[in-house]
Amino acid sequence: MVTWSLEHMEVALRSVTRSFGREVVFRGVDHVFAPGSRTALLGPNGSGKSTLLQVIGGALSATSGTVTHQLNGRVIDPEAVYRHVAFATPYLGLYEDLSLRDTLAFHRRFKPFRPGLADEDVARTAYLHQEMDKPVRQFSSGMKQRLKLVLAVMSDVPLLLLDEHTSNLDARGAAWSVDLLQEHLDGRTLVVASNRVEVETALCSAHLDVLAWKPAPRG
Repeated sequence: MVTWSLEHMEVALRSVTRSFGREVVFRGVDHVFAPGSRTALLGPNGSGKSTLLQVIGGALSATSGTVTHQLNGRVIDPEAVYRHVAFATPYLGLYEDLSLRDTLAFHRRFKPFRPGLADEDVARTAYLHQEMDKPVRQFSSGMKQRLKLVLAVMSDVPLLLLDEHTSNLDARGAAWSVDLLQEHLDGRTLVVASNRVEVETALCSAHLDVLAWKPAPRG
């Protein structure tokens, strides 16, 4: 296993509620994701996992409560959190008109890869190195998912957020995703949203059921 020096991220949620209009997705979330922790957010479809993951990553604000990100013990301005987090989710698309070569170069401008990794290394890890000049729109769904994963996992950030990340991967691809994380996770903070898919949460040591924060149905 390769080990990189890295920054350490803590995310603290205090009395966090998120709603859309009158619909309360979750309420009263109190949890600290410690630096280097590996946590699974579990729940069925529609339970709020993806929304909570976006709140943890600063992509969505809390309706009430506070979300605090600390980098090596120093609180980060909410406007700067995006620099330190990488997502791999079904709802984040790729620029499909770009070639793989241009996709990697474009990504690297905003989220550099981990030290010592060239674009070709990232492509090779995803078994896409022979497709460098092919437009992403010509990739299969599995190829696109592998690309999303390496772009996130191999970015030089301390907070890694994955949402049902084995979607569109066959059994071999799902096993590859575990190996990818084992190689590159190190001491980074990991949060995985999963519909209780064992291979997605294989490296998680803590499990949170998001249904615990769902408001009781109105009678």
